[in-house]
Amino acid sequence: MDRLAAMQVFVRVAEAGSFTAVADQMNVARSAVTRQIAALEGYLGVKLMSRSTRRLSLTSAGATYLEQCRDILDRVDAAEGDLAGEGRRLRGRIRMTVPLSFGLLHLAPMILEFSLANPDIHVDVDLNDRRVNLIEEGMDLALRITERLPDTAVARRLTTCRFVIVASPGYLRQYGTPGHPAELAGHACLAYSLASRSSWSFIVDGQPQAFEISGRLTANNGNVLLDAGLQGMGISCQPTFMVGQALREGSLVQILRDYQIPQAHLCAVFPGHRFVPRRVRSFVDFLAARLGPDPYWDQGLDLE
Repeated sequence: MDRLAAMQVFVRVAEAGSFTAVADQMNVARSAVTRQIAALEGYLGVKLMSRSTRRLSLTSAGATYLEQCRDILDRVDAAEGDLAGEGRRLRGRIRMTVPLSFGLLHLAPMILEFSLANPDIHVDVDLNDRRVNLIEEGMDLALRITERLPDTAVARRLTTCRFVIVASPGYLRQYGTPGHPAELAGHACLAYSLASRSSWSFIVDGQPQAFEISGRLTANNGNVLLDAGLQGMGISCQPTFMVGQALREGSLVQILRDYQIPQAHLCAVFPGHRFVPRRVRSFVDFLAARLGPDPYWDQGLDLE
């Protein structure tokens, strides 16, 4: 038995709470995972996990051993990273989950560039707007666009994501231009269903304030809302990485410029209680260098 490999499997099963999930992540049979755990328990002479038809839980010995395994594996990864130095080629797999529209519009070219420069890296990308449980699904990182992360999150801010209120010139000619956020309730608003469906927030007199919106189209994808806005179907609140080109071309117009919208950040979020491998740290460093504090998609936009 390779004890280090068995410890890695044990940690993954303990964090995911499922033999099947870990087997799927590793692309092996569930029986191979259970054999690894059984062999480890046999070697140690203690039961690490209690199994039932409905749930898996750690014994008291298993909970103690889990923390020790995390510490040992983190030290091994750190030692190998230190010995490798900057000259050693990156290798291994990077599994990540990223927002669908951002991934298609901006991340794909960066992944290709990183992959060409690091041929021994296998990048596995899940393009999805849902909040993935990184530990349960075996992800190395998630890219998330958020105003604020939980205090318990292990994350790195990569760049700023600015939001603007936009509409097509045709819509504004036909229905008029709102001069205050309170007037949005009388307009057709295109709502992003993974955020608030019924209100948008603005900074008014230094404080965030929610204003009611309504409309006949709601979607969980920014591309749908962008297309609807371009066709004059309504007003939308969109990140500039989605609408920057349309603003430069004049096919969309920024409105309510006197009322600031709370801005968000693009963050790399990592699973808790884990050492971040050098290949993952290098990829995140690469993204941060390409994006910078003022991302390229905002160039040429008058956002003040």
